[in-house]
Amino acid sequence: MDWLSDYNPSVKPVFAQTLERWYEHHKRDLPWRHTNDPYRIWLSEIILQQTRVAQGRPYYERFVAAYPTVSDMARADERELLRLWQGLGYYSRARNLHQTARYVTLQLNGKFPETYDELLKMKGIGSYTAAAIASFAFGERVPVVDGNVYRVLARVFGITEDITTTKAKKTFATLAVELIQAADNPATYNQAIMEFGAIQCTPVAPDCLLCPLQQQCQAYLTGRQHLLPVKSKKAPVRERYFTYIVFRQNGKVAMQERIARDIWQNLYEFFLVEDEEPAVPLTRLAFPDPIAALLKKGVQTGVPVDMMQLLSHQRVRAWFYEIELPDNVDTPLPTGLQWYLTAEIDELPKPVLITNYLQRSLG
Repeated sequence: MDWLSDYNPSVKPVFAQTLERWYEHHKRDLPWRHTNDPYRIWLSEIILQQTRVAQGRPYYERFVAAYPTVSDMARADERELLRLWQGLGYYSRARNLHQTARYVTLQLNGKFPETYDELLKMKGIGSYTAAAIASFAFGERVPVVDGNVYRVLARVFGITEDITTTKAKKTFATLAVELIQAADNPATYNQAIMEFGAIQCTPVAPDCLLCPLQQQCQAYLTGRQHLLPVKSKKAPVRERYFTYIVFRQNGKVAMQERIARDIWQNLYEFFLVEDEEPAVPLTRLAFPDPIAALLKKGVQTGVPVDMMQLLSHQRVRAWFYEIELPDNVDTPLPTGLQWYLTAEIDELPKPVLITNYLQRSLG
């Protein structure tokens, strides 16, 4: 007996073909859908992780223009690559792009692996991305399973398991494998189910009235669209409090690279002190001797600027203190800090928080 037989078996024979027909009439015209080049498909999938299509598309186009081939990306300067990535967040994706491009170019003679199993061995390529590349570029019959797919399958087949659990992941994976076997074209089917989840069976207010699966959808028939898929609550957001000291002198600004394994690794920022409390006055913060010496010789200009950036599991509140140093002060900067002209700062990869501050305060 099929252990998934309780999950609306009547729709299984028509599910793939229904979605494929829907896709032919409703698909968006996106540049990565006009190629079977595994490099460009891989690039688009990495960019679109945690990123909406509208935001990701211009990034994809800029990356393709800057690095038309995987070997071009392999030769890229990492600082320039990170600068192009600026604003997308999750910067480890960009670093993995660079490392994988170098591996494909140097170790695989520029040729991407052609199977799901081999693609999974690549740095930064998980099961979803491997399935997308394998099916879109090489026609392998392997299903993609992401948030959109979970939502469509949970609603249509009435699956009430919590999608964050290992048991549920096995349930959805098994069903996804079964469904793609009936597809006319695995690449088209995978594109179709992702697109269907993105623009038809949306998280909020799905378009059930014009849904081709309406009469087979268990969520619609039982009024549970807003309840499926089941997902346990997110972990609480971590609050972080940053105090930045923006040293300025002779038209230059002191900045440093974040080298710790933390958010914004390898991006540039001002001198930073992190505290457990918000808006800590400078007099209560501890500074290393070189910074303390600079603060004594400098003059605070204006009032502190208060800004915030919300990350997936963190909320960063930051206060920026501008300190102008007299032209004749020659106190050395501590290790890590360097002076940069405005034009040089423009070329540095920076967190969105720092970029927004620079646009607001330094012009």
